[in-house]
Amino acid sequence: MPKILLLASLLPLAATAAEPAAQAAAPVAGSGMGGQLVQLLLGLLLVIGLIFMLAWLMRRVQQIVPRGGQVIKVVATQALGPRDRLVLVQVGGEQVLLGLTPGTITSLHVLKEPVQVADTEPASGEFAQRLMELLGKDQKDKS
Repeated sequence: MPKILLLASLLPLAATAAEPAAQAAAPVAGSGMGGQLVQLLLGLLLVIGLIFMLAWLMRRVQQIVPRGGQVIKVVATQALGPRDRLVLVQVGGEQVLLGLTPGTITSLHVLKEPVQVADTEPASGEFAQRLMELLGKDQKDKS
């Protein structure tokens, strides 16, 4: 800036040419902080919107993939401790008993005859019905 003032004092033409440039630059410098803040907020909103859009798209794509064609099925699990468990896995027509620890997965036994696990119907229907009865009674008592 001191160089511009020095040249402006030496050359009258340079002074008249420098004045409009300085006047044009002054409003930009004054609103620069507010403009940068608006630009920062718009960029932040754009990035957050893009993250939500990609999350929505991933959920939609995962729903499209058919889950019926899985070859590996978990038949049963049994917890042995807080971090250790046994898992019975069916791969095709063969069942494998696996031991899972935080650091390893170990094949413990390959079963010659597959274990038949009865498909039990979840008791959530009975439980839900009983819970609604109890809630209904409580709501009648409160009114």
